[in-house]
Amino acid sequence: MENNIVYILFSKKLNRYYIGYTSNIDMRISFHQNAQPNKFTAKANDWELILQLECQSKTQALAVEKHIKTMKSKVYIQNLIRYPEMQEKLCAKYFSAD
Repeated sequence: MENNIVYILFSKKLNRYYIGYTSNIDMRISFHQNAQPNKFTAKANDWELILQLECQSKTQALAVEKHIKTMKSKVYIQNLIRYPEMQEKLCAKYFSAD
């Protein structure tokens, strides 16, 4: 079974969040830690994985990722981390059986 993970990284240096999707979290974290200079995550070297949401499908994961990015809100992300029930509701909202 393929993993479908929406993840959020945080950089204290930039005080910024990075939201992404992957099917291999370890490989993706390594990619961000060794990011090319033209990539957003290359601007800091202190990215920390702060949230990982397991989704049922790639379609669901991409919809969840888009929703979080569309919110454009640090408070929303902080609440997602703080309240697991928000994570459950978000995943349920975009549930797809593909």
